[in-house]
Amino acid sequence: MAAGEGRVHETDEALLTRLRAGDASAFEAVVWKYQRDLYRLAYRFTRNMEDAKDLAQEAFLRAYRALPRFDGRSSVYTWLYRITLNLCLNHRRGRIPEGTAEAEGLADPAPGALDALAGAEREAAVAAAIASLPPQQRSTVILRVQEGLPHKAIAEILECSEGTVKANFFHAIRNLRERLRGYGAEEGCDAMR
Repeated sequence: MAAGEGRVHETDEALLTRLRAGDASAFEAVVWKYQRDLYRLAYRFTRNMEDAKDLAQEAFLRAYRALPRFDGRSSVYTWLYRITLNLCLNHRRGRIPEGTAEAEGLADPAPGALDALAGAEREAAVAAAIASLPPQQRSTVILRVQEGLPHKAIAEILECSEGTVKANFFHAIRNLRERLRGYGAEEGCDAMR
C-alpha cells in the first residue's frame, strides 16, 4: 500500500485539521482520496485522457497554493471540484489563466449558466402560454404532450369526439406558436405534433 492510500476514507474535516497543522502527508492523502473524481470530471469536459490528467494535476497544484486562503466553509471535495470545474471551463475556452480566482473558487462553477437561464425563461414562457389557452385547448395539450395520451384516450377523458380533440390540439398549437413568437420556442410547437 502506497503512502496516503490508507487515508482515502478519512473525513474532509480530519484532512483539513491535518493540513492546517502542517502535516505534510495530509495533502498526499487528499490527492489519493480525490484524484479519480477530479480526473473523471476533467475527462467529461475534455474527452481527452492527457488533458484530463493535466487539468486534475493543475487543480491539485492550485489547491495546494491556495490552501492558506481556504476557509473551510465548504468541504475539501467541493472546493477541489470547483477548482477543477473552473479549470475545465477555462480549458474549453482555450485558455488556463494564471489567476487566483480559480484557486479560490470565486468564479461561477455552473457550466452553461446562461443557457440554463435562457432555458428556464423559455420554459416559464411555455408554461404561461399553455395556462393562457382556453380550457379545452389547455386540457388537450396537457393530456397529449405532457401525459403522452393518444387522441382517442383524450376524447374519452374530455367526453368529446376524436375530431374535436384533433381540432382543439391544432388550434392550441397555432395559439402557442403565436404566443411564443420571440422566445425561440415556437419551433418546439412543431415537435408537439
